[in-house]
Amino acid sequence: MKARWWLVLLVLLAGFGVLGLGGKQIAQNAPPIPQRVMAEDGALLVGPGQILEGQVSYLGHGGQHIGSIWGHGAYLAPDWTAKALHQWASHTLEGARAEGGSAADAQAKTISIFQSNRYESSTGTLTLSPAQAAAYLKTRSELAKIAVEGDKGAAIPAHWIPTLQEGERVADFWLWTAWTAAARRPGADHSYTQNWPQESLVGNSITPISHLWSILSIILLILGVGLMVWHHASQPAEEFPAPQAIPAAPATPSQRWSAIYFAVAMALFLVQIGMGVLTAHDAVEGNGLYGVDLSHILPYAASRTWHLQLAVFWIATCWLATGLYLGPKLSAKEPKGQWLGVAGLLAALVVVVVGALAGAHQAIVGKLSGSFLLGHQGYEYVELGRLWQILLTAGMLIWLVLVLRSLIPALKGERGRLGLLKLFVLSAVAIPLFYSAGFMYTRETHIALAEYWRWWVVHLWVEGFFEVFATVAIALLSTRMGLLRESTALRAVSTSMGLFLGSGVIGTFHHLYYTGSPASISALGSVFSALEIVPLTIVGFEITQSLRAGKAIGSGYEWPFKFFAAVCFWNLLGAGVFGMLINPPSVLYFGQGLNTTPIHSHAALFGVYGFLAISLMLFALRGMTPDKAWDEKWLKIGFWGLNLGLVLMLVFSLIPSGFYQIAQSLEHGTWFARSAEVVQSPLMRTFTWLRMPGDVLFGIGALAVILFTFKAVIGAWGWRSAE
Repeated sequence: MKARWWLVLLVLLAGFGVLGLGGKQIAQNAPPIPQRVMAEDGALLVGPGQILEGQVSYLGHGGQHIGSIWGHGAYLAPDWTAKALHQWASHTLEGARAEGGSAADAQAKTISIFQSNRYESSTGTLTLSPAQAAAYLKTRSELAKIAVEGDKGAAIPAHWIPTLQEGERVADFWLWTAWTAAARRPGADHSYTQNWPQESLVGNSITPISHLWSILSIILLILGVGLMVWHHASQPAEEFPAPQAIPAAPATPSQRWSAIYFAVAMALFLVQIGMGVLTAHDAVEGNGLYGVDLSHILPYAASRTWHLQLAVFWIATCWLATGLYLGPKLSAKEPKGQWLGVAGLLAALVVVVVGALAGAHQAIVGKLSGSFLLGHQGYEYVELGRLWQILLTAGMLIWLVLVLRSLIPALKGERGRLGLLKLFVLSAVAIPLFYSAGFMYTRETHIALAEYWRWWVVHLWVEGFFEVFATVAIALLSTRMGLLRESTALRAVSTSMGLFLGSGVIGTFHHLYYTGSPASISALGSVFSALEIVPLTIVGFEITQSLRAGKAIGSGYEWPFKFFAAVCFWNLLGAGVFGMLINPPSVLYFGQGLNTTPIHSHAALFGVYGFLAISLMLFALRGMTPDKAWDEKWLKIGFWGLNLGLVLMLVFSLIPSGFYQIAQSLEHGTWFARSAEVVQSPLMRTFTWLRMPGDVLFGIGALAVILFTFKAVIGAWGWRSAE
């Protein structure tokens, strides 16, 4: 194995070593959950296990899809941490004023009360002052009322939490997160959440160290960009053989079945768009669609859950189908009975998708809220019940076996060396391996640790190893087309893996600045996540090369390469530019839980991974139908509709609404930026309506791609070898 691969391995081991040590620090320093919350006079406010009961209930009823905790979750309902803290502090201030003295004295007393950490670890008891205890009871009653009676403007349906007693337990959980946001961490001059959210009533403001790490991350980013450009410019130019299309061969039975995966993926994509329309419309009508009440049929939390889960499902389905297609293509041989495994896996996938979506919906409407196995886990992007999660992981393992058995003949040619095929296998192994990180927590797990493991799935699985898999797949196709020599492709892949994973593994911490993690997590996350941007500085070259490659090859491969060029563009804009919008701690402090995050998530999740899924799909479909002329007008409409629609959605809606909220957060605090006064204001509703032109254009583009795919799949089944 060459030195560069030893270096990549060393980088990965070091990265995961740091990530593991960081997880240990998070577990050891997580904010304590009191067994009892007492008033000074001995009155019991919260009993043993009741805070955890509230957490379990909140997560079981949709959790992060109705409001957010510590800034993580949905954006329409309040951030419950910020809201609970503000209301609790406001009522405490009223009590302090009633005791006499000046307004300044009452404010100082309130700050002192909230910043004082009166938790006794030996007894598991948190003691509140008289004013704070009275305010606690009042705030809990107000929050429980919202949970039970609902709030139409915030798309919270009536009886979201079925009983007042259960509502009080949920409110206890929210108020505990508020306590962690204000009480000073032992031995530190900031709270457990590093003073997030900003709240003047309790003296919460951004810490100086957050500014320091933000400045350092930007300095290192600039240095990294300079070094990256220098490295790229110093590489010698290479002469490549004339590019050519991959030799035509009849689609094997298993490859034809992999084409059905693409049709299923496009059907899921269509439903996902519909759920996105409903979710966006709820921001102006609240659980309604032009006067039709959907609160008990398809409430906001359900449509949003489906919107996010379907995005993961259809994108992953395209990538998995590509792996199933490439196996026989690369080995030029299909194992006996391979098509049965591929067809059976497809049927199982459909069962898991339908079951997961149905279970999540039933949990949100109150029928499966207590079922962790079948219902809703409560966390974004990993909403599916544990049974469906287990079955999905089992499906990925079966997929891995199917891919490996189809590649065995080709792998024999790489005996004794690390080539692209072995890298393809290793990247395929990583897909089920890192998805299984989602099994490391349950609803009862401390939320700080659950967030740590959740981001293993969202950041490392989706943004890390699936991207590595796709990179290797593109490299394999490029070498087969004569666009790259294998030695050049291996060097490019090793560089990409070293840069993306070297920065991205530790960069996982940038999601955890304000989730009860120690300050060291912010230091590591801010610096390494900024370095994730460095490789994106040369994507302009990749875009140019992709467009030239598609044009040079012809034979219908122009469109797969055009969609891959779109991946490069959105990687720079969505992951790079908009990623930095929420990356430095001093910026995210004011933007956590606001509409600045959807700017990044829409541009990166669809812009990068969605377009990548479509690009890989088109590569496969072109290979299955080499003798058929494509009706390119649909691809042209799809390409420009999706790209321009996404641009308009960002420019006219998400970007202005996000920056408007940041302005409110800077001036008044997080609670106000997420309040009904801002979120349901005429200006914010106008920004939501301004999504329509972009959404319509995006929908037209999507329909064109979907229609094209269905026609291409029919074509793939109609072209068979002469036997």
